Amino acid sequence: MQIDSIATLPQTIFKRVVKLMGNRFEISVVADVEDQIWANNCIETAIGEITRIEKLLTTYNEDSQVSHINKQAGIAPVKVDKEVVGLIERARKISDITQGAFDISYGSIDKKLWNFDKNMTALPDEETAKNLVRLINYKNIVTNAQNETVFLKERGMRIGFGGIGKGYAAERAKYILQQNGVKSGIVNAAGDLTTWGKQPNGKPWTIGIANPDSVRDAFSWMDITNMSVATSGNYEKFVLIRGKKYSHTINPKTGMPVQGIKSVTIISPNAEIADAFATPVMVMGIKVGLNMVNQIKGIGCIIIDENDTIYTSANINIL
Repeated sequence: MQIDSIATLPQTIFKRVVKLMGNRFEISVVADVEDQIWANNCIETAIGEITRIEKLLTTYNEDSQVSHINKQAGIAPVKVDKEVVGLIERARKISDITQGAFDISYGSIDKKLWNFDKNMTALPDEETAKNLVRLINYKNIVTNAQNETVFLKERGMRIGFGGIGKGYAAERAKYILQQNGVKSGIVNAAGDLTTWGKQPNGKPWTIGIANPDSVRDAFSWMDITNMSVATSGNYEKFVLIRGKKYSHTINPKTGMPVQGIKSVTIISPNAEIADAFATPVMVMGIKVGLNMVNQIKGIGCIIIDENDTIYTSANINIL
């Protein structure tokens, strides 16, 4: 993603770049030039919110709530914060809509199966893949909203929020900034971004959709405000095995990488929704994915296939 903005007095854009949730977050706030201290304080508050969410959802800390859920898989329900239950229940709804193409119980497919670094030189064993995907089933995630508990039915099950966490954090950061009086800005979570208000020059934000063959360049631009954009692509993380590119986007039903699509971009009023739908459209494929998006009010989609053909949902016009 690229952001094109022109600052004009008396307002300007104050920015901060931080690494959180394993990703590069860029927080931009529009404010009067003399309000630098206030703008920076607002940004600091948003960073604090993202940090809080990271501690809540991370699987890299054994003391996080999600780690406790995974440790107790097949054993006992775990009491967690109300927002964790809510996020999991929303994720399950997306799993229903996408027929399981989105599934936060993908955690059983770990580095034993796919390790996207230079050390990986051969495809994993199909039998091993089948055995691990057996544990992926969002229907085996049991929540109790009243008791605020989460239970994974099968031993060995693991949940993770890699497909929705960035979007949720971006949406929460935007909310916090708006609560603090920020009328315009962008929260960019490694290319999954949410915008509100307008640039200092009064124009909408101009967002570049990354070219999957040259991520520093944009193949198209769009003017948006009060909208979110998320892109999932095979350029983000991949391995080359015998000259063929294998993306980090894994089909939860097979345990194998998806093929045929270079990138999927979702446009939605909500960053969490945009983030969560980008990956499953890659898994579902062009025809099925676009058909699903066309039936969901308020969501748009841009797909680039392996032959560089561009497909869009019915409500999208490429510039």
